[in-house]
Amino acid sequence: MADNRNTILAIVLSLIVLLGWQFFIAQPQIERQREAAEQQAALQGTTGESAVPQPGSSAPAAGGAAAPSAGGTAGQAVNREAALTAAPRVKIETPRVSGSINLTGGRIDDLRLKDYRETVDPDSPTIVLFSPKGSPAPYYADFGFAADPGTDVALPDAATVWQAPEGAVLTPDTPLVLSWDNGAGLTFKRTISIDENYMFKIEQGVINGTDADLQLYPYGLIARTGIPQTAGFYILHEGLIGVFGDKGLSEIDYDDLQEAKKIRPDQVENGWLGITDKYWAAALVPTQGEAFQPQFSYSPASDNFQTDFLGGALKVAPGAEATTTSHLFAGAKETATIDAYEEDLGIEQFELLIDWGWFYFLTKPLFFAIDWLFRLVGNFGVAILIVTVAIKTVFFPLANKSYVSMSKMKLVQPQMTEIRDRYKDDKQKQQQALMELYKKEKINPLAGCLPVLVQIPVFFALYKVLFVTIEMRHAPFFGWIQDLSAPDPTSLFNLFGLIPWDPPQMLMLGVWPLIMGITMFVQMKMNPAPPDPTQQMIFTWMPVLFTFMLASFPAGLVIYWAWNNFLSISQQYVIMRRQGVKVELWDNLRNTFSRKKATPEKSD
Repeated sequence: MADNRNTILAIVLSLIVLLGWQFFIAQPQIERQREAAEQQAALQGTTGESAVPQPGSSAPAAGGAAAPSAGGTAGQAVNREAALTAAPRVKIETPRVSGSINLTGGRIDDLRLKDYRETVDPDSPTIVLFSPKGSPAPYYADFGFAADPGTDVALPDAATVWQAPEGAVLTPDTPLVLSWDNGAGLTFKRTISIDENYMFKIEQGVINGTDADLQLYPYGLIARTGIPQTAGFYILHEGLIGVFGDKGLSEIDYDDLQEAKKIRPDQVENGWLGITDKYWAAALVPTQGEAFQPQFSYSPASDNFQTDFLGGALKVAPGAEATTTSHLFAGAKETATIDAYEEDLGIEQFELLIDWGWFYFLTKPLFFAIDWLFRLVGNFGVAILIVTVAIKTVFFPLANKSYVSMSKMKLVQPQMTEIRDRYKDDKQKQQQALMELYKKEKINPLAGCLPVLVQIPVFFALYKVLFVTIEMRHAPFFGWIQDLSAPDPTSLFNLFGLIPWDPPQMLMLGVWPLIMGITMFVQMKMNPAPPDPTQQMIFTWMPVLFTFMLASFPAGLVIYWAWNNFLSISQQYVIMRRQGVKVELWDNLRNTFSRKKATPEKSD
C-alpha cells in the first residue's frame, strides 16, 4: 500500500509542478506579453515593405547576384479604414470572407472572416485576418516575379498599379484578372480566384512581346509587421511554420527569427509555409512536385516578419506566353476544411497547420469523436460528457481490475498491519513478507496507479483539443458557460456575480472548478488516509490546490475532469461494495473535519 501511495504521490506531484509552472509562471508571462502587444499595436508608427525573394546559388535554378529588393519604407500608421481608402481596390465577396485586393501592388491585404467574431457577443466585430500596409498592424500576401541580377527588365512591384475590369468583384464564380504592361514588350497577367472557403488560387503569366528569351522566377510571400498578440502557452505554436518534404514540420517562433534574421531551409518539391495564429493562418502553397526555395526572414528596420518561396525558372521564348500557379490559404483552421485541402490539392501534411501536438495519435481521434457526437446532440459540452463515459467504458476492465486489487488490499489490511508490527525493525523482511502476502492474495500493489496513468494522456489530449481547435471556440455548454475553450467566467470571490466587482485572475474561482475540487476531494476520501502525516497533509490540500490551478483552464476541460471524478467515485463505490469492502468515505470525512481533542496542559 505504501508503494502504491508513493507512486501515486510521485505522479500527482509531477502534475502539481506542471500546473504550478503554468499558473504561477506562464500565466503572468502571458499577461505581460498581451500588454506589450497592445502597447505595440497602439504605438505602431512605422510599416515596412516586404522584400522580394532573391535568386541565388541555392535557388531552384541558375542565377548569380541579387534580384531587386524593395527597401524598408517608413510612414505614419493610420487607422485601418483610412489605409484601405489610400489606393484603388477590387472587392472580395464570398459566403465566408469579405475584403478587397489592392490594385497598387496587386496585394491581398484586406480580409475579414464572416463566420467568426472577436467575442461571444453576436454583435462584436468579425475577425480581421489581413490588413494593408499603412495600417497599425500590416499583414498581407504578395506574389510576383523576380529576375536574375543584372537583367534589364521592368517587373511589377509594390508601386505597380494593375488594371482590372470595370466593376470587377472577386467571388467564387468570378475570378479576378489583373494585367500590367511594362511598356517594353512584356505584359503581365495575374488571375486570382477563390473557393467557397479560404483558398485562393493565383495564376501568374507573362507574354513575351520582345525578340529575346526571358527567364523569370515566380515568388509568393506573406509579410507581417510586429509580433501579434499570442496565447503564449507552451503547448501551442504561434509564429512561422512550414512543411518541407522529407524534412517534415518546421516551427519557428517570432523571437527565434528575430535573433536569426534569416532561416533558409533546403529547396524542396513538396510542402508549404506560412504564419499561424491560434485559430487563423495564412499559408503559401507552391506548385507541388516542382522545386522551390523556402525562406523565413526578419527585418529589424521595418519590424517585418516574412515567409516566402522562390520558384524555379520560368523561361519564355519571344512571342510566347508562360504561366505558373500557386495557392494561398487565408482563413480559419477548421479541421475538416484543412483535411479536405490536403487531400484535394495534394498538399503534403497540410493537417499540421493545426497544432495537434505530441499526442497527435490520441488528440485528433478524440476531436473526431467529440465532433461526431456534437453533430448528433448539438452541444460540444454534452459531447464531452458522452466521450468521457465512452472512455470509462473502454478502460472499464483495467479500472475494474485496479479497484478490485485495491479492495483486496483493504481486506488484508489487518494482516499488513501485523506484518509491519512484527518486522518494524527489519524493513527488508517486512517488504518480503508483504510481497508474499500480495502474491498469496493475488494483489497488485501498483494497480491503483493504472486509472491515474490512463487519465493523464487523455487529460492532455482533451486539453489540446479544447485549446487549439477552432470548433471549440465560443462553443456554449449550458447556463453561464458560453465558451468551452475559455475559463469559467464566474467567481466565488464576488459571490458569482452578486457583488459588482471583477476579481483579479488569481481569484477567478468559478462554479465548475469548485465542483471539480469537491469531487476530487470526495474521491480521495474513498480510501483511508495515509499513515504518514506529510502525505495526509498533501492529499488533503491537493484538491484545493488543483481547484485554484484549474480555474484558469478551459471550462470544457474542468467539466470533463469533474464528470470523470464523479464517474470514478460511482465506479469505485460499486466495485468495493461488491467485494465486501466497507466504503470509508463518511468515516474519513468525519475524521477530516472533526476537531482534535486539545491536549491537557501539564501542571507545574
